[in-house]
Amino acid sequence: MVAAPPVAVPAASTRERPSDRGWRGARHSWRQHWELYLLMLVPLAWFAIFKYVPMSNAIIAFKDYYLLEGVWGSPWVGLKHFQAFIDNPVALTLVKNTFLLSAYVLLAGFPIPIILALALNEVRQGLFRKSVQMVTYAPYFISTVVVISMTILVLSPQLGFVSDALGVIGVPMPDLLGRAEYFRHIYVWSEVWQTAGYSAVIYLAALAGIDPGLYEAARVDGASRLQKIWHVDIPSLMPTAVIILILGVGNVMAIGFEKAFLLQNPLNLGTSEIIATYVYKVGLLSSNFSMATAVGLFNSVINLVLLLMVNAVARRVTGSGLW
Repeated sequence: MVAAPPVAVPAASTRERPSDRGWRGARHSWRQHWELYLLMLVPLAWFAIFKYVPMSNAIIAFKDYYLLEGVWGSPWVGLKHFQAFIDNPVALTLVKNTFLLSAYVLLAGFPIPIILALALNEVRQGLFRKSVQMVTYAPYFISTVVVISMTILVLSPQLGFVSDALGVIGVPMPDLLGRAEYFRHIYVWSEVWQTAGYSAVIYLAALAGIDPGLYEAARVDGASRLQKIWHVDIPSLMPTAVIILILGVGNVMAIGFEKAFLLQNPLNLGTSEIIATYVYKVGLLSSNFSMATAVGLFNSVINLVLLLMVNAVARRVTGSGLW
């Protein structure tokens, strides 16, 4: 019996290194999909120019910024502006108003899209389902300025629709827009009305990806519709819901400026003055750019800490997280 010739083993120096395979794979991917990479250049350039490059200017939070001397020529003052903000009597009120408003938005706005998605998923009549989706989804595309204008017109004590309806039954219309205790409710529920339909689309997509075999097994086991929702739909939504909850908590101190500023008036400043509106007034109206940057940076650090904490808790409890 003739023995097989020995197989030559390449020397270590001639073997392909992992880095070579990586670069070769990258070049091959570029040749195959160069059109897609070119399309990515525009959004990447946008993020680099308008998101990452401006981060370097956050250094003015540690300087007394003078326009003529520029960012790098202004004198260094360390934590002076952070200390000034902490010592400011309004600092605690700003943090409290921002946190309470954001927490209210999160608590009200997180479960409602899930409930809406679960309800729409159970609708079997196609026309009715599409009509509800369109009605709930459309407000997302309405400008915030238009939404606030509609809110003011509806809740106006003299000309509003609510005032006219209450007048029919002889009930006086309270000044909802001018009383500080109503500001958070108006802000939050107008936000929920505007965004619930759009947020529900994400959960509907997650529900569409559920294995039909799970529904068949539940049907064979005699599960009712509510049992199917509880034991099949909700567990399947949990990974998506956890990610959205983490992102929401990470932005809990980054409540939007535009709506709060448009709903703000001298009568409701006790609850409507938040960090975003304070930064606008201090930075742009008072031209104190260093203080405004310090306050914004302080706010961003709080968001980062909350994001890290909630992600760690979510990974420990549910096994899902951003990383």
